[in-house]
Amino acid sequence: MEITRLPVEGYEEVYKATDPGAGLTAFVAVHDTTLGPALGGCRMWHYSREEDAVTDVLRLSRGMTFKSAVARTGLGGGKAVIIGDPKTEKTEELFRAMGRFVHTLGGRYTTAEDVGTNEADMLNLREVTPYVSGLPRIKGGSGDPSPYTALGVFLGLKAAVEARLGTSDLSGLHVSVQGIGNVGYGLAKQLKEAGARLTITDVHEQRLQEAASELGATVVGPNEIYAVDADVFAPCALGAVINDRTLPQLKCKVVAGGANNQLAEDRHGEALVEKGILYAPDFVLNAGGIINVSVEFMPDGYNEEESLKRVHNIATAIKDIVRTADEQQIPTSQAAFVLAQQILAEGRRKQDSGGAEL
Repeated sequence: MEITRLPVEGYEEVYKATDPGAGLTAFVAVHDTTLGPALGGCRMWHYSREEDAVTDVLRLSRGMTFKSAVARTGLGGGKAVIIGDPKTEKTEELFRAMGRFVHTLGGRYTTAEDVGTNEADMLNLREVTPYVSGLPRIKGGSGDPSPYTALGVFLGLKAAVEARLGTSDLSGLHVSVQGIGNVGYGLAKQLKEAGARLTITDVHEQRLQEAASELGATVVGPNEIYAVDADVFAPCALGAVINDRTLPQLKCKVVAGGANNQLAEDRHGEALVEKGILYAPDFVLNAGGIINVSVEFMPDGYNEEESLKRVHNIATAIKDIVRTADEQQIPTSQAAFVLAQQILAEGRRKQDSGGAEL
């Protein structure tokens, strides 16, 4: 295996690893460990260019720093990506090689499942490194994090709806959901149970039709979802979906979904404000999964009751951020970033003073 360190300003460590025998080309980014060792998922995706994979791992690891800070997990931010088609190119040796890569960081980064990976993949990683979380319950881990992510998105979405529309009752509200993967589907089910009317889309046609049949949802094409006249738009696929092309199409009152890095650029947070759309910051809203995994790091090990209590705090965090944004007349995206930076600064002050454990 060949491992190369990539110098990237603002990041503690970024590495590329290649192992031709195992078919591995992967990147790990450790953004910030002020609050603790970096924790973040391992994504497998068919990136068309290595530059796209690097962009993704950098954006995602930075988002994990802020997500963990605001959720007060006591952990830092990192991420891993593997270049490859998760449907056709997975092998046990590929993930064992990825495990050897993760192990070289000596615990400064702990991985978990993410888009394109699952518990079985994490078990293959675990064969060669202890720095893996989110393992099946039967193996002493916290299991699949996606139900907790979906729950946190649902609770935060309700809080955002209450802030923007003055009601927490979702009955009769129209929600458009982009992406019916584990998180999007889990969110859509909870919305349906709450009485919401659903419009959904996904690039996987079979999964989309099955979800539509079960949920009684209206189906639109992937490029049509932005123009749906809905109360809430819930992006639950990949990032950068709020951009110069899609913004003019939006007719919603709230954007609240599970995808990471929904704003293509920071300025798009201000553009949403100008359109009268309340944005629930993604790294706050989708923290349920990382919160659940972080509970594995508690002294007595994983406790689901404690995890659920912490996930429910996402609704309070969204309300606090909306309040701060209103008081300071800034976008919610900026208010969330300010909160994260305050928590990180507090952690640095404690480090500089040789202070308390984090």
